[in-house]
Amino acid sequence: MSTTDPDTLLGPADIRELAAALGVRPTKQRGQNFVIDANTVRRIVRTAQVRPEDTVVEVGPGLGSLTLALLEAAERVTAVEIDDVLAAALPATVAARMPERTDRFALVHSDAMRVTELPGPPPTALVANLPYNVAVPVLLHMLATFPSIERTLVMVQAEVADRLAARPGNKVYGVPSVKANWYAEVKRAGSIGRNVFWPAPNVDSGLVALTRRDPPTTTARRDEVFAAVDAAFAQRRKTLRAALAGWAGSAQAAEAALVAAGVSPQARGEELTVEEFAAIAEHKPAA
Repeated sequence: MSTTDPDTLLGPADIRELAAALGVRPTKQRGQNFVIDANTVRRIVRTAQVRPEDTVVEVGPGLGSLTLALLEAAERVTAVEIDDVLAAALPATVAARMPERTDRFALVHSDAMRVTELPGPPPTALVANLPYNVAVPVLLHMLATFPSIERTLVMVQAEVADRLAARPGNKVYGVPSVKANWYAEVKRAGSIGRNVFWPAPNVDSGLVALTRRDPPTTTARRDEVFAAVDAAFAQRRKTLRAALAGWAGSAQAAEAALVAAGVSPQARGEELTVEEFAAIAEHKPAA
């Protein structure tokens, strides 16, 4: 339950007023769509299972809708914002609406893809409304860089949510699905309508929940496994014998690696689990 005044959170009028004062127009280039509904951000925080002891990292806080809801629930929130104007304004918004929590808030003015460290205790949760155009690379970068992140909830384009949560054999199962599975158990955690955003996007959004788990047990390095994944899906209609020929050095070498890994050379990438890709990477012939 929230311990703060319901007026603490930003509503549609607050968002537009803030944006006007800052001269901000959401840009397509950065995939900016600001959440204007307080009930939606509270729902995101609930679905993310944010706990009072959590240190949460948020990517792309924008004008601060979700940031404020996270500060209600968590011990500490660190927001990573690339936009100069938004990054400069956010601390003032927090101070105006939650003066008693300013010491629990930190801002990192940076491109999330370049962030390698964060101030304060290691983050235990990642909660974010990710810009559609960079959602998958940002998510994978954060999971790789901050192994302390146990739980993640991201709001992304519905199609991306489906892809991340897809299982082997599903037609949208692909590189994002396999790589996310390296780090975590992944599942769809709900849908978000268009009318809670300003401006309203022309696509639906979905929530994806990721619970950290140990990566597959393998002698191959993560980058080696991911190279096999990338090669398999670069020509996803081809059999793995053909798709992995360039990766292995030849179709014959690919076949040998597949057989050694216990995978049919006639299979396709979309049928394989991350554990099977790890096994294939283990048997890549020496260059």
